[in-house]
Amino acid sequence: MLQYDLVVVGSGPAGRRGAIQAAKLGKKVLVIEQGKRVGGVSVHTGTIPSKTLRETALNLSGWRERGFYGRSYRVKEEISADDLRRRLLITLNHEVEVLEHQFARNRVQHIRGKASFIDASTLQVIKDDGETTQVTAASVLLAVGTKPFRPDYIPFDGKTVLDSDELLDIQELPRSMVVIGAGVIGIEYATIFSALDTAVTVIDPKATMLDFIDKEIVEDFTYQLRDRNMKLLLGQKADKVETLDNGKVELTLDSGRRLTTDMVLFAAGRMGATDALNLPAIGLEADSRGRLKVNPETFQTSVANVYAAGDVVGFPSLASTSMEQGRIAARVAIGAVAKEPPKYFPYGIYAVPEISTCGLTEEEMKERGIPYECGIARFRETSRGHIMGLDTGLLKLIFSLKTRRLLGVHIVGEGATELVHIGQAVLNLKGTVEYFVENTFNYPTLAEAYKIAGLDAWNRMGDIKSEL
Repeated sequence: MLQYDLVVVGSGPAGRRGAIQAAKLGKKVLVIEQGKRVGGVSVHTGTIPSKTLRETALNLSGWRERGFYGRSYRVKEEISADDLRRRLLITLNHEVEVLEHQFARNRVQHIRGKASFIDASTLQVIKDDGETTQVTAASVLLAVGTKPFRPDYIPFDGKTVLDSDELLDIQELPRSMVVIGAGVIGIEYATIFSALDTAVTVIDPKATMLDFIDKEIVEDFTYQLRDRNMKLLLGQKADKVETLDNGKVELTLDSGRRLTTDMVLFAAGRMGATDALNLPAIGLEADSRGRLKVNPETFQTSVANVYAAGDVVGFPSLASTSMEQGRIAARVAIGAVAKEPPKYFPYGIYAVPEISTCGLTEEEMKERGIPYECGIARFRETSRGHIMGLDTGLLKLIFSLKTRRLLGVHIVGEGATELVHIGQAVLNLKGTVEYFVENTFNYPTLAEAYKIAGLDAWNRMGDIKSEL
């Protein structure tokens, strides 16, 4: 029987980072991956494919240049599903090759197959050809990720009614689409297809969307979506979904409305992929959505030598945070010191336009009773924004009136997920409004918006010297 210091189940962001961290510390590591190639959901159906699809859609449609040339501007008149898939395959192959090389040079072993527990230190692996092998491990890291939630009342057929994994394999772009679910995944795909001039309608039972994002940012984002004729039917539920003989799909809403569309994307949540692990064998139980409960500092489950990280442990379910969780879990599992990461991390939503946020929202400032001031900058106020033809985009900074420290940075617009890191650094290093006022930013850049927003807040907060 093969013995290892750490066995990692899953090779997504949490699994790969955990495996490589343990290997770099001289441990014998095995990664078990049930997919055809390493990379997990992140590489094959989630993070990388959706962001590649977004970039391809924006490039081929000429979306970024429409501020100059008008809404009818196109780089490529007829965009096909093959156009989108071509770039996707190139990107995915590159990602897999990089990951396989990382495993090889760090001497991380990996095998393909389905893993399940025999006991807390022993796993059975069933390979594609039916061959079974057993491995033992001092510690196990579960980084199995998630899969789309597929309720029984939705008639999935992989062609006109799809989940977010199946969407990547469509044969032609729909003229109309209904997205059920106004969460991050639903909104990302809805806005990407809208940029491709598909008529998109979003349905969600909740009356609001993206509630963890600053309300002012969501309002600006919502305005931009409605301005380009996206339909947002919030506070309404799809009671019935049925495919018609003519190839269309009809939805009946609880409000009495009926919608007919070419395609339905069901993106209302995901499930932890824990059902095949035989968790009862080690006395571990997943919740109703297949997720595992862990110690948030060590990522240890209730079974001492079993750890879990990534999307399978729930919010925030980001590739970036999953990587850090995997690294910390691996260090704890092999007895190395693991520092807790900074409290505030950036959250990126790769919609069109992008949203990115770090720190406290204005609503959280009010709840905590912290006196504050906000600074706002619009991208159209920057010279770089004029050069790029931007007429939208908003950066919002929130400062404590008492300490003058930056406590929140919130951005909606082009490049938001890149720009947020400036605010993240200042926030975690406990910088104040003076940083933005006194420092020089490259000109012309969108980052100059930080200077504008800083000055906007500083003008109302007053000069610290005059208060002394």
